[in-house]
Amino acid sequence: MTQSPKPPLLNVLPLKERMKLPRQHMLEQPALERATNFTEVNLGYSEELARQEAARCLECAKPKCTIDCPVGVKVKEFVQLIVAGDFMGAAAKIREDNVLPAITGRVCPQEDHCEGGCLMGKKVQPLGIGYLERFVADYEQRHLDISNLPKAPPTGKKVAIVGSGPSGLTAAGDLVQRGHQVHVFEALHTPGGVLVYGIPEFRLPKQIIREQIDYMRAMGVVFETDVVVGRTVTIDELMEEEGYDAVFIGTGAGLPQFMGIPGEHFNGVYSANEFLTRINLMHAYEFPKYDEPMVDFRGKNVAVVGGGNTALDAIRSALRLGAGKAFILYRRSEAEMPARKEEVEHAKQEGIEFQVLAAPLEFLDDGKGWLTAARCQKMALGEPDASGRRRPVPIEGSEYEIPLAVAVIAIGTSANPIVQSTTPGLNTNKRNYIEADPTTQRTSRKGVFAGGDIVTGSATVILAMGAGRRAAKSIHEYLSTSGDW
Repeated sequence: MTQSPKPPLLNVLPLKERMKLPRQHMLEQPALERATNFTEVNLGYSEELARQEAARCLECAKPKCTIDCPVGVKVKEFVQLIVAGDFMGAAAKIREDNVLPAITGRVCPQEDHCEGGCLMGKKVQPLGIGYLERFVADYEQRHLDISNLPKAPPTGKKVAIVGSGPSGLTAAGDLVQRGHQVHVFEALHTPGGVLVYGIPEFRLPKQIIREQIDYMRAMGVVFETDVVVGRTVTIDELMEEEGYDAVFIGTGAGLPQFMGIPGEHFNGVYSANEFLTRINLMHAYEFPKYDEPMVDFRGKNVAVVGGGNTALDAIRSALRLGAGKAFILYRRSEAEMPARKEEVEHAKQEGIEFQVLAAPLEFLDDGKGWLTAARCQKMALGEPDASGRRRPVPIEGSEYEIPLAVAVIAIGTSANPIVQSTTPGLNTNKRNYIEADPTTQRTSRKGVFAGGDIVTGSATVILAMGAGRRAAKSIHEYLSTSGDW
């Protein structure tokens, strides 16, 4: 892997002066305007704003931002290059550790990782690391010719990647840079996994994903779509018949969960997976150019049950599809919501109504199987549960009804069993997630590694990418030695 030069210290501002600089705000579409379209909400930094924000960096001797980054991006070094005006150098520095910077710059919860560790955050707003990463990645995309990317000397080893989500893409990118032949198998017709089917256009444009995939193709990664590993081909066949020396399983956790309440089978009730896939992969967001058969939302009430980022993505999408009223129903308080604060604020600005401390008891229909309402109950917060959050407790006699045409269940997902059920000797836990060493990502099957949501359960893009990086390192070590397991 080519190492970019270490930048000199070029920020001449004294540390006290840097602390006085305000965090540079990223421009956004006006709320009432963006609520009617699927164009990206955040508009990015200009070169001037990027350099102003980069100038705030304290250049810590032991940057906790890098320590807290699941993929280990050298934040201080790429920020110094921005200060110097070397934006392409900054992009190269990021790519030493992160093959998807335009994606993580948009959807990574930096407040929980790099920005959460920023020393500035103890007294003022932390450095806008995510905004700077996005700026650098977008600048690179506009100026880099990917037709002649440098390639590592081939090792002669073949690696199969099952799934093209964030963990699979990261593993593929790191392995191809080490000279291995990498082939990614994707079950759907478009590569990208949850990035392309689960995150809406206004938060992560499909063009950004296509550009990152094209970059990886230029690096030498081969993508094959419409291949359901476990059905089209098995892990054993990949290794024994097609000659792959190692396999990485990054299939995610895409099996939807429901609440188990009456009426979830009614027309108009969706899982968040189906709902967002219809919008993202079937182009419902481009109606009427694409006539994706979904319920006509115009002027109707839509509710999403849940409080995570997926719930916010679903309800904000429903609003853009013309919902008259758009609700979030969440059984805890807003303080317990796992969604990013920025997404919650954006949703409120757009007109989403939050009904917190409320949970559906059942869905009601018109007698013909079509959803008409949800019967809900108010909740209070009790003692903390296993998650550390206060447990919601029903308030007796507090039931009420909400008229609804559409309800989306966004309370989590579980492991799809296809790969596990067709791979003898691959150990799983009681929830059917693949068991893998948390350091090496090795499974019980020799030469088979796994990471991301199929191992941990639903988590963030950047945590899945961290698993992909660890797996790539372990796979390279495995392929470079005698193959002892």
